[in-house]
Order: sequence, then structure tokens, then C-alpha cells
Amino acid sequence: MGMLYYGSASEPIQIEDRALAHLKVVIATKLRRNESFTLSWRHPDGDDPGRSTIWLHPSIPMRFVFDDPEPPELHGEWITAMANSANSSGGITLVPEDLETD
Repeated sequence: MGMLYYGSASEPIQIEDRALAHLKVVIATKLRRNESFTLSWRHPDGDDPGRSTIWLHPSIPMRFVFDDPEPPELHGEWITAMANSANSSGGITLVPEDLETD
């Protein structure tokens, strides 16, 4: 399980390593362009039910921590889907990697 440390929050956001690797690409691209946006996700099993949203801004520090020392092979369609949602008014909604790959 990967972790995203954002701002001064003491508790990290837990995101599966593979999803976090894809999300990192989209976040880095948006922030490099000085673009702000939201990130939303459903709370993982074992946490209180519900969902959360944070505002991502280039001036707020963040750190990505992965359990696996080797980066996964990235799925371009998943990155594109996340990037498209980042460009919408709703921001990125973290969804499972269930895109069809013909």
C-alpha cells in the first residue's frame, strides 16, 4: 500500500502502489504547469465509510511513498482517463484500473 503525504497532515492518504504510480504522473504533470485541481477517493475498507477530496496546489508540499521498490509498468489509458478527469470541474476521481485494453 502506497502513501501520499500532503501538506501538513500527519496521516497519509493510503493508495495502492500501482494506482499511486499512475496518479503521480498526472499530479506531477498538472502541478508542473502550475494548475490546481481536486483529488477525490473512496475510503478504503477498514476506514470509516465515505469519500474524501483534497485541493492540490503547486505550493503545497507532497510526498509519494511506495511499498514496492520497483516502479510498475504504466498503463497509458489509465493515465489518460485520470488526466481527463483532472481537467474537468470535478477533478480527479481515483477509480480502479478496469479500462479495457484491446
